[in-house]
Amino acid sequence: MRKPLGALAAVLSLAACGPSPAELQAGRTVSAPAEEPSQTPPQTPAATPTATPEPDDCRVSVAAPAITARTIQTSAVRRECTRPALLRVRIKRAVPGEDPVVKSGAVRQDRITLKMPCKAGTYYAVATDYRSRAATSKAVRLTCPVPKPTATPSASPTRVPSPAATAKKTTVSSVGSALENEVVRLTNAERAKGGCRALTHDAKLRRAAFGHSADMAENDYFDHDSQDGRDMMDRIRATGFGGSAWAENIAMGQRSAAAVVRDWMNSDGHRQNIMNCTYTHIGVGAAKDGKGQIYWTQDFGAR
Repeated sequence: MRKPLGALAAVLSLAACGPSPAELQAGRTVSAPAEEPSQTPPQTPAATPTATPEPDDCRVSVAAPAITARTIQTSAVRRECTRPALLRVRIKRAVPGEDPVVKSGAVRQDRITLKMPCKAGTYYAVATDYRSRAATSKAVRLTCPVPKPTATPSASPTRVPSPAATAKKTTVSSVGSALENEVVRLTNAERAKGGCRALTHDAKLRRAAFGHSADMAENDYFDHDSQDGRDMMDRIRATGFGGSAWAENIAMGQRSAAAVVRDWMNSDGHRQNIMNCTYTHIGVGAAKDGKGQIYWTQDFGAR
């Protein structure tokens, strides 16, 4: 389950393993409309229209949650069914008392796959198609792999900062909001302590970062991969930013620029992204969801 404050994830340094009951969505009850019985004159019973019954072997199955690429994943399927129905799958965490739903999704199709950031615990999945069919997987205990920074290879080696680099003045451009620029300022202040030059707040990287933060806030999820399948590099390249290395940090729930930068610096993978002297540009996006909770994204680039 993601917690309201302090949720973090990093790409190219720390993959998403931290969003997230962002995805904590209680299932809505959806009722299928009742079919009106056909009225047929008694003198012509043969003409009575009847609805095509759904085959008795129509069934719903759901796979037990498993870890794939540092995410917890499950899928549900409707088989041998002739009529469509809303298929919903929920991932639940087994805890003392009532088991909470930590991720939920629904489609009006016969198959659905659900993913969530990895967090160690015991989980099981429940699938329902709202035609009185349901399936529950066995509960499995999952242990998340330790995330390792995986920086995108660069054409040139990481620059070794010179002592003189610490004297360079931290600068912040006019790109982005005041809150986002405060994140840039604090990030550059931390880099200066390690001898790295200040990052330039780039409009294209900011567009990629803010677009991802806004998408997570609007669609209630927390992950480096967008729900449409795009990853960090897809989003950055779509803006036209060209470079030789990229990285991304995300966080959720921190109420200020100081809080989110502090949390990133207290996490090895996120700190490595911030303190990588190879990067020359940054984009910061901060977007609020309907409850006022802030989703944060930092996109880094080198060129």
